[in-house]
Amino acid sequence: MMTFTQAAVSPPGHGTPAMAFGRHVIRIMAASTGGSLGMFEAVVPAGEGPPLHVHEREDEFFYVLAGRFGFWCANDYVELAEGGSIALPRGVAHRFRNVGKTEGHLMVVVTPGGFESFFPIVELSRPETAEQIASIAKGFGLIFPCDDRKVA
Repeated sequence: MMTFTQAAVSPPGHGTPAMAFGRHVIRIMAASTGGSLGMFEAVVPAGEGPPLHVHEREDEFFYVLAGRFGFWCANDYVELAEGGSIALPRGVAHRFRNVGKTEGHLMVVVTPGGFESFFPIVELSRPETAEQIASIAKGFGLIFPCDDRKVA
């Protein structure tokens, strides 16, 4: 992995699309930042979002680009609209959901980087069962503490 000594840039309209658990666009890969961070956009239909989960390796920062989202982290809940942001710590169970009536968009930064590769791997692997999803997730330090997972 290269060291992070120059700007990592993602011009408008660029990025690597990944259709896994919705539509994602990988904007900056960890390899471009010496592992410091990764960044992706998530397009989330109304009423959708991931199940409760825990990241063992990275903290997450969310910036609401469009829509309205509810975020659960441990015992806390907050709703954020366009322009709102939240940072969620590693090791703490959390989830989010598009609580608006239209498609929402999030910019997500993970630090350190690496988790942004999860979505392209899921897209390529095409898991069909919760166990297959959990197996891929485990390789990224992602744990689902309950069984309400959905197949991609």
